[in-house]
Amino acid sequence: MNKRKLQNFFGTGILGLALLITFGFLLIFLIRMFWMGYGVLSWEFISSAPRKGMTEGGIFPAIVGTFWLTTLAIVIALPLGVFTAIYLTSYGKPMWIVKIVKIAINTLAGTPSIIYGLFGMAVFVSLFGFDISILSGSLTLAILALPMIINATEEALRSVPRDFHDASLALGATKRQTIMRVMLPTALPNILTGTIISIGRIAGETAPIMFTAATFYSRLLPKSWNDEVMALPYHIYALMTEGTHSESQVPIAYGTALVLLLMVLSISAVAIYTRYAIRRKRKW
Repeated sequence: MNKRKLQNFFGTGILGLALLITFGFLLIFLIRMFWMGYGVLSWEFISSAPRKGMTEGGIFPAIVGTFWLTTLAIVIALPLGVFTAIYLTSYGKPMWIVKIVKIAINTLAGTPSIIYGLFGMAVFVSLFGFDISILSGSLTLAILALPMIINATEEALRSVPRDFHDASLALGATKRQTIMRVMLPTALPNILTGTIISIGRIAGETAPIMFTAATFYSRLLPKSWNDEVMALPYHIYALMTEGTHSESQVPIAYGTALVLLLMVLSISAVAIYTRYAIRRKRKW
């Protein structure tokens, strides 16, 4: 065995070992979560409100609150992220503005989520007077999602072959028409994938909504975006840190975590299927 084959053998072995270790940790994590949370899962747990200080009942208000926070955040962040990515890839002049925007995006991407929560409390809750509400939490989560959506959209647009762009302009299309009818449709699978993955990320965030939207306990569903809500990640945090009946609340916390995990995995599966379906359709 020559030196190159030996290096290739050891390199492949190291990569395979790293894959096995990662898969092993993931498997242990999933088994542990299912083992601890499966016992409380039932239709009543998913469809009913908590009772007796969250020692009984279900998590339906938390599911509804997570849904509204995530949906409104994506409705706000998606157009802003896509338009910003279009500007960076197609209208990026002058360059000093582009550099400032990219620095801001990279800074936001690396900022700890607790900072977003403090920012949302200072700006949306206190300065703008939105109080603890769905609106404040959604705006905070939208800012958190922006870097992910911008980066995913920018990479998707840059991956479109330059020939598509040049051919569209050569046929007489304007720059706007080229972007709307050629660039965006071609990049759509990657944009959707990045967006759905960002949905899974913000759905599981606790710190950004801790000071802006979440409440410890409520049996009522929100009636407007000015109401505070329960949310799955904060519900888990509250049960594990502030609960006074650990023997009954810890299993509920694990059950809630399992529901949240299944939601995130389902969202990721939707992203994979959507990307596959769009690409398959275009091949036909």
